[in-house]
Formats: sequence, C-alpha cells, structure tokens
Amino acid sequence: MTAPYDFTPSRRAFLGMAAGGLALAGATGPARADKVKTKARIVILGAGAAGTAMANRLVERLDGAKITIVDGRKRHLYQPGFTLIASGLKPANYSVSGTQEWLPRGVEWVAEGAAEIDPEGNKIVTTGGKTIAYDFLILATGLKLDWDAIEGFDMNLVGTNGIGAVYAGPEQAAATWGAMDRFTDEGGKAVFYRPATEMKCAGAPLKYTFLTDDYARKKGSRGRVEIHYAAHNGGFFSVPIVNEKVRMLFEDRGVRPCYDHKLKAIDPGKKILTFDTPEGDQEIDYDFTNVIPPMVAPDVIRNSPLPWQDGKWVNEGWAEVDKETLRHARYRNVFAVGDVAGVPKGKTAASVKWQVPVVEDHLVADIEGRISPAIYNGYTSCPMITRVGRAMLVEFDYRNNLTPSFPGVIAPLEELWISWLMKEVALKATYNAMLRGKA
Repeated sequence: MTAPYDFTPSRRAFLGMAAGGLALAGATGPARADKVKTKARIVILGAGAAGTAMANRLVERLDGAKITIVDGRKRHLYQPGFTLIASGLKPANYSVSGTQEWLPRGVEWVAEGAAEIDPEGNKIVTTGGKTIAYDFLILATGLKLDWDAIEGFDMNLVGTNGIGAVYAGPEQAAATWGAMDRFTDEGGKAVFYRPATEMKCAGAPLKYTFLTDDYARKKGSRGRVEIHYAAHNGGFFSVPIVNEKVRMLFEDRGVRPCYDHKLKAIDPGKKILTFDTPEGDQEIDYDFTNVIPPMVAPDVIRNSPLPWQDGKWVNEGWAEVDKETLRHARYRNVFAVGDVAGVPKGKTAASVKWQVPVVEDHLVADIEGRISPAIYNGYTSCPMITRVGRAMLVEFDYRNNLTPSFPGVIAPLEELWISWLMKEVALKATYNAMLRGKA
C-alpha cells in the first residue's frame, strides 16, 4: 500500500495544482460578476504584489472607474525568490521585472512616491507635489526595512566580512550567497536571528538557517561549522505546532538556540553582533550572519492619521484596519492590503492572494450599495525550506490553525520534495497569475 503522503503527481497535475494557488480556503465571497458601471476615483498606493493584483482585478470588475496607481519604483521585485537567489539556486535577475509590464490598460501609473495622505480631505500628495483626489484609497505600500535601526550596518558591506542581507534586494541576496558559499567552505560560526517587529515572511530567517546547515553538510564542512539562532522571544515561530517542529529540527541538526535576543548593533571589523536581552546587552561573535532589520510601515503611512493609535503596533505604524474586511477602522473608504495592513497575520505573498479579492468585493459592494460577505481569515503560507530539495508547506490562519490546501496529499509538517517544488517551481507562476488578477 502506498504511504499516505507518498504522492507523485504528473508534471501536468502538479502545475494544475500550482495554478490553483497555494491556498484554497483563505477567503469567502461571491464569484466574479458582470462589470459595474461607476465614475469612482480609486487611488492605489503601491505597485508591488498587492497593489498590482488589485489594479488588475478592479479593471476587470469596474466599467468607467478612474484607477490611479502611485509608486515611484520602476522595478517589480518577486521577493519570494530572494531566498533562492541567496542559496545560489537562481540568478539575481530571477526576481526582477518591470513595474509597467504588470499594469493593465486603463490604469494611470503615477511614477512617484506618495508623500502625504489626507483621509479627511480624501486626497494624497505625491513626492513630485501632485495632488490626487479619491473616492476610495487602497494602501498597498508594503513596508519599510529600517536598516538605520541597526548601529554599524552599511549596505555596502553586504557580501563582505561574512555579512549577508537576504531581504535587502536581489543583488544583495546574490552577494549573500557569495558570503554563505565562502563560509560553508571555510567553516566558523554563523549567527542567525529575526527582528522583534512584525515582518514579512517570518519563516525566511529559519529557512536560511536550514539552508546554511544543508550546504555545510553537502560540502563535508559541517564539523567545522557552528550555527546559532537567536530568537527574539521565547520561540522560533508564532504557530505553536510549527514552533515545536522547528525546535526539533534545530535540535536534530545541531543548531544552537538562545532566546529573547534583539539585534541592535553590528561591528563588521570585529565581527561582533550586539543583542538587547533581559540581562542587558550581549555580544556574540560571528563569521557569517544574515542581517535582518526591524520592519515598520513606510513613513507616509506612519506620518498620517491612518496607523493604529494604541496597542502593540503603535511604534510600527501599520494601518488600523479590521482584520476580516481590511477596511480602515476610522475611514471607511480606505482599505489596506499586503504588508502594510495592521492585522495579526498575513505578511506573505500568499496572504495577498486572498486579501485582494476581499477588499475588491467590499469596495465594489460600496459602489453598488450592498453589503459584502467577503472575509479574510488570516490565511498565511510559508513554504519552509529545510534543505535543498525538501520543504514543509506550512499554512495557517488567525487562530493558528493549520489550513492545508492539499490535505491527504501534502502533510504540512513533513519535509517533502513536492513542497520544495511548490516553492522552487510553482510559486512564481502562481504569483505572476495573481499579479494579472487571474489567481
């Protein structure tokens, strides 16, 4: 009898699964309907994954709307690919395309950043001084990597002195691979960690820890390598059952943990990381590290009336939205999707895939004078790479329930080759379909 999770689909079946997406149960709401006639002015701040997907869906849903997308970035970056680049599996250009090529006809692209948001006056001001009025505003700005919060860090150091920075961009991810490749040849002490703020793809620091271990084993240098992981609190992952799995894998692979460590400084010359701990500052030496900064909302959001006014996220600036509808708590014509949304889960590309249709339907319902039943349940997906060729497809919701898309086919906490293929092959095709509004 075939084992329950020994599943070997054909290439066609596998790609069909991928086209269906990495989540099947993240949102509820009506099917796409005929176009709605409207003269509504809709402004989308951000042309990343969330903003581009939203623009494409709204063009297909609305007839006559004036849709404007505001973003000064000329490059679109496929961020889930950064880990693969930093592992030597993809070139830097794997994650790079042009912003323009994903935007639909009928949408005006203002190639500037947003400098000011006036939700009382229903308008925004761009960095070039252009004022744009709106009837609906969609915040899709992503987040800000606060590199300045790490004393001693300089982006020019990435790839030198054992310093990596996977999150910084595709070029820096490639430089990180060079540093990791040298380290796993030579041996020494690697120190990994994550910031204490909310962050996108919170599994990425763990993935890169596992990958560094795997490369050292493949090269036969693991006996000369120490790997340490400094958790920002008392665990490694917010979902308890996943946290326990990671703990077990770390123990099995000789990764040495410490807890309640928050990076505050790096000394590249001495190769020392300084962490804030309950016992005071603690210095840890390293030969290789992956620098990850605190992550906060972009300044234009933080300096507006839109962030949470109290609670744990006050200093991070995330937009104060209802966690199920993603509608702003105080400005009903404002929504947030993607990383900038101040909700308990959902800072992954897979989350965007299920957030965008919810916001789309609530916005269209407002135009039509109806109430939308669409709900976002916090669906988040993390293809947790544990070695080259193996991963766990971890999917969960606001309540930390595991929500597997393929029950009986892909076991969420098993290290499977098919979960690896989801990350290495299928995810980008699904992501591109999402950008086009087709997934």
